[in-house]
Amino acid sequence: LIELNHINYRPDIDGLRTVAISLVVIFHAWPYFMTGGFIGVDIFFTISGYLISRIIIKQTLQNKFSYTDFYSRRIKRIYPALIVVLVFVFIVAVNKLMEKHFKIISKIMAASTVFAANLNLNAERDYFDPDIQTNPLLHLWSLGVEEQFYIFWPLLLTVIFNKFSKQAFGFILAYTILSFMLSIYCVFNDTQFAFYFPFCRFWQMSVGGLIGYLNIKVHNKFFSNLLSIVSFIAIMTTVWIIN
Repeated sequence: LIELNHINYRPDIDGLRTVAISLVVIFHAWPYFMTGGFIGVDIFFTISGYLISRIIIKQTLQNKFSYTDFYSRRIKRIYPALIVVLVFVFIVAVNKLMEKHFKIISKIMAASTVFAANLNLNAERDYFDPDIQTNPLLHLWSLGVEEQFYIFWPLLLTVIFNKFSKQAFGFILAYTILSFMLSIYCVFNDTQFAFYFPFCRFWQMSVGGLIGYLNIKVHNKFFSNLLSIVSFIAIMTTVWIIN
């Protein structure tokens, strides 16, 4: 999963990915057993922001970053598996679903090919609508958010590190705070919009970017190990407290 040519392999990050995915699976299987398990998605977003930001920052500072290379690698990584999923679902849907449900599936399929499933679902359906929970493509909302971040984030980071490298941390922090504030506002005013709209989610990935930046600039093994322990305890505590 980790792009070995661009970042040293991190088994600890693979382990954290396993934790994130396991939390989501357990939450969907037994929602009353682990009421906060859905935060696995948020953890995954932060991991993605961390990994991709480290790659972009390092390559930009070395004058080696290429948009063409970056996006071609994203396409090669995502599209093969996505196409297999969409083709399989289409075949089943054609043969098994009634016209009404097939139209819903078709719209999400079309949106997913351009990584916009989250925007389609926001316009069409409520994530917590009982009918939508049987939609086999519902999970693609998170892929849409992630890929929209990957369109926006490299452009922002390359400008920051080419023009304002000394103030880079401040710019990323300011962006993270603005996105977080937007998320809080939308949670209290339109929960569905807050769930699907990418800029309400981008702060989670830019937090990963902040960690990636600090990881490049600051090296302190004791602090890193301490933070890892505290963070893991925080994650495991949160999944039992939040509902």
